[in-house]
Amino acid sequence: MAVVIIIVVIVGIIALIGLVLVGIYNGLIRSRVRTREAWSGIDIQLKRRANLIPNLVETVRGYAAHERQTFENVTRARAMLQQAGTAAEAAQANNFLTETLRSLFAVAENYPELKANQNFLDLQNELSDIEEKIAYARQFYNRNVSTYNTRIQTVPNVIVANMFGFKRFEFFEAPEEAREVPEISFAPPTTPGEPPPASPPAPPET
Repeated sequence: MAVVIIIVVIVGIIALIGLVLVGIYNGLIRSRVRTREAWSGIDIQLKRRANLIPNLVETVRGYAAHERQTFENVTRARAMLQQAGTAAEAAQANNFLTETLRSLFAVAENYPELKANQNFLDLQNELSDIEEKIAYARQFYNRNVSTYNTRIQTVPNVIVANMFGFKRFEFFEAPEEAREVPEISFAPPTTPGEPPPASPPAPPET
């Protein structure tokens, strides 16, 4: 009889531990799914932003075709954003794109007709709307990342996380060095006898 009781107790303990592990595992899965869904919100807005860039560049080019370096920087930043494979890379590329867009809008300040162009105004407003949505999505994503990363590093969750290969998520935040962009020269090449076009003001410091 004593042996049976011991066996029942051992089986009960094993079953209880199994239930606890299953509960922890399911909780981690739910947290991971929420984090991935939160990232999709950022990803959608980043793609919307990238899709606006060609139209924006062409609109500005119609008034300031000589600003080749600015257009090249914006196009390169867009390509970096589209090729980003991680949250950190996307954040860095997005930050660089923001800086290049500031340079582009600084160019626009020198062309009153461009500033009054309805297509340009619509694109500017849409970019502003996307920026607000990215900021909100970033906060939501980072909050989920913080919760998830904390869960997989605390006992007893860390045991299950290590057993089943749960990995940490990266925060969506630009490193400090990503705020530094190459100096952009707005002085276009000139031909003899032609006065150079007026140079637009330098982009504001961040």
